[in-house]
Amino acid sequence: MNSVSSRARSVMVQGTSSHAGKSVITAAICRILSDRGLRVAPFKAQNMSLNSFITACGGEVGRAQAFQAEAARCELTPDMNPVLLKPTGEQSSQVIIQGKVHSNMAARAFHAFKKEAMSYVLESYNRLAEGFDVIVMEGAGSPAEINLRENDIANMGTALATGSPVVIVGDIDRGGIFASLVGTMELLSEAERALVKGFIINRFRGDVTLLDPGLEFLREKTGVETLGVIPFIEGLGIHDEDGLSVEAAGVVNIKKAAVDSLRIVVPRLPRISNFTDFDPLRAEPLIDFDYIDSPEGLAGADLLILPGTKNTIADLRWLGERGILAAIKAYHSQGGMVGGICGGYQMLGMTISDPEGLEGAASKVEGLGFIDVETVLAPTKTTKRAVGRAGKGLLKATEEVSGYEIHMGRTTPGRGSVEGVAAFAGLVSDGRAHSDGAVSKDGLVWGTYLHGLFDSDGFRGALINLLRERRGLDTASVTDFEALKEASIVKLAAGVEEAIGCEKLMEIIGLPLKL
Repeated sequence: MNSVSSRARSVMVQGTSSHAGKSVITAAICRILSDRGLRVAPFKAQNMSLNSFITACGGEVGRAQAFQAEAARCELTPDMNPVLLKPTGEQSSQVIIQGKVHSNMAARAFHAFKKEAMSYVLESYNRLAEGFDVIVMEGAGSPAEINLRENDIANMGTALATGSPVVIVGDIDRGGIFASLVGTMELLSEAERALVKGFIINRFRGDVTLLDPGLEFLREKTGVETLGVIPFIEGLGIHDEDGLSVEAAGVVNIKKAAVDSLRIVVPRLPRISNFTDFDPLRAEPLIDFDYIDSPEGLAGADLLILPGTKNTIADLRWLGERGILAAIKAYHSQGGMVGGICGGYQMLGMTISDPEGLEGAASKVEGLGFIDVETVLAPTKTTKRAVGRAGKGLLKATEEVSGYEIHMGRTTPGRGSVEGVAAFAGLVSDGRAHSDGAVSKDGLVWGTYLHGLFDSDGFRGALINLLRERRGLDTASVTDFEALKEASIVKLAAGVEEAIGCEKLMEIIGLPLKL
């Protein structure tokens, strides 16, 4: 096994379950330590997510690590998430190692692969340790899953290998917090329990003094102190990586429909990916954003966007089975605007071919036929950032846009194509210019491979005001999304620091109290 660099200090945030709050607390700790002048890096040895992001060098990592890197004020690198699993079916995943596709593996095959994967984990950890003062690590799921303990890299396996102290987070809002924390400790080995330096209770509502008897019980039963109780912080919407929880994802303003609001809808695909694309739209006060799973959900929509998906053909069939495909065609025939991102873009074209069976059995299916493009799925994955502008036909005036591509398909104009209008032109990736996407002649259908395009305030504002003009509404200003994200990080870090105290945290990490 690789030796571990001792240059950087570290701490690992684990949880009693998924969705306990590990990702956001990791981000908060990154910001708390960065505020004290420390060079901080996030690190998640193994992540399973269909929401991913592209680093400057073209590596693919979990979206949560991108958010944590923002909180840490550091450049995102593939080493911050050396093993990323992107589910492709019920029992298989695409395995990404240090930002690049390694292979597709069944669950049992990956279980056998974990011993080899640990070498990549420690290699990435050591590179980070050479350039940062503190590495704030995030676990995955629960460390007490006894069926997954052998060759574990997600939780205690990595904590033991790196000698990292551990804090365990539990979500009291779900109930059963004391049983969860005690049960987790009972299922750990003696060596693992020795690494646990504190508990954090997350999402508490009410009078915190009512917890005192329970906290005393925890201390007596486990010998571990509770570092703090974090209240339910209102107004925070932080990325949720689970596609099953799309309603909770993103930076969200809770609002009621206004007379001058637009309605934007996105089908809740079973294999939806990168739904964080829609965070900026959800944040707009004058947009009512909905995920839909029935034809009726399209009623009154100003814009329908087909999202990214890990299995385009299967999700296209799902839309047909639900009757949503027919509803989309009717909506389009009545002049409704339809957009598509990545897999959604592929669905808008004439055909999708999978000659090598990358998404299942080899097949070729018809798309919606709204734009004359054809897609062929291919084993080589495109992962790159891009900066450019909206092409002619999409908006009245060109607007700068930046984003990133993650796809295994190649989409080209159909044989009879006469449209020839790219959705985005002048895109620059790796110093090379190219165009992307397509727009219908009437400008009402557009598709692109560019994720993150709505993060660009100018483009988002131009599209919103185009929709408002179609409705006869006045022009509206849009949210400064970067400022909104930064305000969320500041509020999150302040709430966590107030609850747990920076001195306790620095003592656990082994940092001097005064820097």
